[in-house]
Amino acid sequence: MSQPKQTIHPFHLAFPVRDLEQARQFYGSVLGCSEGRCAPNKWCDFNFYGHQIVAHVAPEECGCDALSDVDNHKVPARHFGIVLPMEEWQALADRLKSQGMSFVIEPYIRFAGEVGEQATMFFLDPSDNAIEIKAFKNLETLFAK
Repeated sequence: MSQPKQTIHPFHLAFPVRDLEQARQFYGSVLGCSEGRCAPNKWCDFNFYGHQIVAHVAPEECGCDALSDVDNHKVPARHFGIVLPMEEWQALADRLKSQGMSFVIEPYIRFAGEVGEQATMFFLDPSDNAIEIKAFKNLETLFAK
């Protein structure tokens, strides 16, 4: 039986950064997020695909040392991201590659030919916050077992 269509509400995520101007450059120019409210040298809101993410200056909280083994990759255990349509994921992967992005995990396809086939990539922002961008061959398998 299929699940009823669900309304997705915007999430809010706050995360630490070392330098607010670097964060503004990365999230604005590299990822293309529009900027919302900001408090100079304290925090800044970004529109991350319709979700509110907020960079807070807290250099002592930056970095991600915890790693998890996934598909023979060392995945940053603490990360956030978005699930995009496959074409949009590919366009972003191509754009980031052309900009010289240093990937933690290069764009690739997981579970090829299986339920839950998905594209994924991991990279870090300038404050070492890990970001995963995904896309599913069939979005209905997002939570498939």
